[in-house]
Amino acid sequence: MNDESQKEKLRQHFARRVTTQARVVLDTWQKIHEDRAQAQAHRDSLLSATDKLVRYARRFEMDSHTGAGDHLLKLLTDWLPNTPLDDDQLKALEEATEALRHCTQRRSDQDDSTPQQFRRTPIYIALANDEVSSRMIRQLEFFGFRASAFNSHRDLMEACALSKPETILMDVNFGGEVSAGIATVEQLQEQHDTPIPIIFMSDEDGTIETRLRASRCGGEEFFYPAVDPGQLIEKIETYTHGNTVEPYKVLVLDDSRAQAKYMETVLKKAGMTAHIITDPMQIIHALEEFSPEIIILDMYMPGCTGMEIARVIRQQDRFHSVPIIYLSAEDDVSKQLHAMSLGGDDFLTKPIDPKHLIATLHNRGRRARSLLALMIRDSLTGLFNHTHTLHLLEQEIVRSRQKDQPLCFAMIDLDYFKKVNDTFGHPIGDRILRSLSMFLKQRLRKTDHIGRYGGEEFAIILPNTRPGDARNVVNEIRERFSELVQQAGDREFNVTFSCGIAAWQNDNSQSLCERADRALYVSKENGRNCVTLADD
Repeated sequence: MNDESQKEKLRQHFARRVTTQARVVLDTWQKIHEDRAQAQAHRDSLLSATDKLVRYARRFEMDSHTGAGDHLLKLLTDWLPNTPLDDDQLKALEEATEALRHCTQRRSDQDDSTPQQFRRTPIYIALANDEVSSRMIRQLEFFGFRASAFNSHRDLMEACALSKPETILMDVNFGGEVSAGIATVEQLQEQHDTPIPIIFMSDEDGTIETRLRASRCGGEEFFYPAVDPGQLIEKIETYTHGNTVEPYKVLVLDDSRAQAKYMETVLKKAGMTAHIITDPMQIIHALEEFSPEIIILDMYMPGCTGMEIARVIRQQDRFHSVPIIYLSAEDDVSKQLHAMSLGGDDFLTKPIDPKHLIATLHNRGRRARSLLALMIRDSLTGLFNHTHTLHLLEQEIVRSRQKDQPLCFAMIDLDYFKKVNDTFGHPIGDRILRSLSMFLKQRLRKTDHIGRYGGEEFAIILPNTRPGDARNVVNEIRERFSELVQQAGDREFNVTFSCGIAAWQNDNSQSLCERADRALYVSKENGRNCVTLADD
């Protein structure tokens, strides 16, 4: 690699860092834009992300990003803490973020009224078989990944030095020698502060010695014998940044302002979103506005106790399973146990050890999310289940009515799916369902809601989307999905879907669903593998 080529790769790498940071800013602004009541909760995050963007853009001499970032940073600095956004400020911030979005768009990006999909950090493929590598790259590109294949140890090492990949698919014997792939990974991991997730494959060696060595150098998965691309892509998705965990939302009630401020600092430093109140009489309002995932209560406050507040919280069904953690100087174990019997889950004694607090919150938060997922998500695809999808549709109708924004609802049905199950078996059918769910998640916005409506039917809620845009987006997904090669052993085949879309017309959720269902039926009658817009 000559000097000029090396410089160009470095320049592209730095440009990606700036673009990635710009998208962090835009994602944070999107949260404020969606819910102005939570604007203050995201203000500091937006300010910090914008400051980091400006520093990156200046360092890498990206003038358009620097100018847009500077303007946005000034507006954010003028927005004082604990002060609501007025309409003028909101409009100015919208214009500034729009300018930044314009800088960040690629030439191939469509009009921003349609959902966007941005290129990811690369996935590196180091397999012994070039044909398998090429097939994997084609399949990964269908799912929105950017993949590169390598034939030599040296090329892979150089690429990782320039741009750390999200994950590496590695043949145990990459390079032709026994365990050479594992040796390459061992050398690679020494060059990075945090390990790269590795998915190992082997057609020849599945011994415990090889598996242990692979695991010790960052091997998250070990496939022996090798599996088909569909299964591998599901695993690759697990170890990519597209699955970044959202910060926990923690509500803190403590009548001591100094203690509350200290807690806020500790939580924000740990990457959590904190909402602090010092008046217990504000608890109902805070619950409705913030919708916390974890609640921290001081035990003894003027006018009431933490136990009494916990009982009030538990009387509301939607907060029945939210973890409640008590804070107190109380060291009597009997009293602590009594407090927990009245609605609490944990008891931390003051003074609080920050590490102990954060560890407790992570453990409780993880478990709470797992339990919530069991209640609202489909176990096979990870999408929202039928009941929760309809609940979300009701919420989006209310929001669209309040904000006077368009809303579309789409119903998707896989074509001839019973024939697929009868021909290839239910395990292959299940993999196709997971494949479509992943396809949809990667091509739709974070603000869109995707649910498994039942069987081979899926539902998509598209807020702030016009009917024509919804049809274009779903139609593009349909075309791309129909090109995706499905595998069942040595056999290859394609699967298509039909779709019906209905635009909200000030009707209720049941009417909206019925119109989308009728449009889907029209698509089926018209030969399947097409998209029909209701009332068109």
